[in-house]
Amino acid sequence: MGGRVTDCHLYEGDGARAIPERNVLVHHLAEHVDLPAEVRRWRAEIEAEEARKAAAGEPHRWNSPRFALEGITVARTADQGEPVVHLKLRDADYYDFLAASLNLDRPRPGDGLTLRRLHLENRDPVHAPAFLSSSLGVIVAVETGADGKMLFARSSPHVAGYPRRWNASVSEGLSGAHDLPPDGSPISFHATARRALRKELGVTAEDRVELELLAFGLDLRLHQWAAFFRAVLPDLGEEDLRRRWARGVEDKWEHDSHAFVPADPDSVLDFILEQPDRAWAPCAPALFCLALVRGAVLRRGGDPAGRLDVEAAMRRARRRHGGAGPAE
Repeated sequence: MGGRVTDCHLYEGDGARAIPERNVLVHHLAEHVDLPAEVRRWRAEIEAEEARKAAAGEPHRWNSPRFALEGITVARTADQGEPVVHLKLRDADYYDFLAASLNLDRPRPGDGLTLRRLHLENRDPVHAPAFLSSSLGVIVAVETGADGKMLFARSSPHVAGYPRRWNASVSEGLSGAHDLPPDGSPISFHATARRALRKELGVTAEDRVELELLAFGLDLRLHQWAAFFRAVLPDLGEEDLRRRWARGVEDKWEHDSHAFVPADPDSVLDFILEQPDRAWAPCAPALFCLALVRGAVLRRGGDPAGRLDVEAAMRRARRRHGGAGPAE
């Protein structure tokens, strides 16, 4: 983007068209993911340390049920060529993620090899072992319809993974407690995205939301999978959301600041490129790029050539920012 390269692997989706909710098929196997011996040891260390902090009344990370991605494949419908995404999930938890993803570069006892070297280097990251994919969720780019702004959120220092980084408008991990329907119906990424909008922004079920799934991608630094969404709030603007936050939202602690930027490609790209590379979570720039493409396509009445409008804006942004090469 604008001469920069991010550590984000886009597996499916280019922003030109949405992936229909009916075409995302989640297969859940209710068996806990297997952890290698060294990861089990690291997990035990984390569990003991977080229990100590909790007993001492210190800030701590609590465990919760999650899912590990065992496999993902994409097919196409015979009539329209729409993508059909199949995902195979196993049970996992938050401590599994902390033990594996946050220790990718930790040498294991004995041979000093790392998980990254053993399982990820010079390999297709999509086919990594399931225990490395214990972080699976949604990231959403939000646009306000009332005043036409794109929302950026900066993570708080209490967030694991990428504290104090600019990130998606909202993000949420798939939860075994909240996203596994009790009636046995399939897990829905769209439902998780709506939950994230409620918990982090105060967007209720009565608010109109134009929600579209644009892609599936992978953060290569921590090996975190995410479904990429664009959400337009037709009736809400910046002041509406800020008033709601002032009255309190459930997950207010996850962010320490927000920025509302005009949602046109030039303004959004300028905001992204004005920040140094290290200020961003790896997949956030890609998410906002796809959201810009989708908006441009819709403005052209569904013509995929709308992506060319965003590419032209990228060229302009690169000239304005002097090439926008790797920043400090």
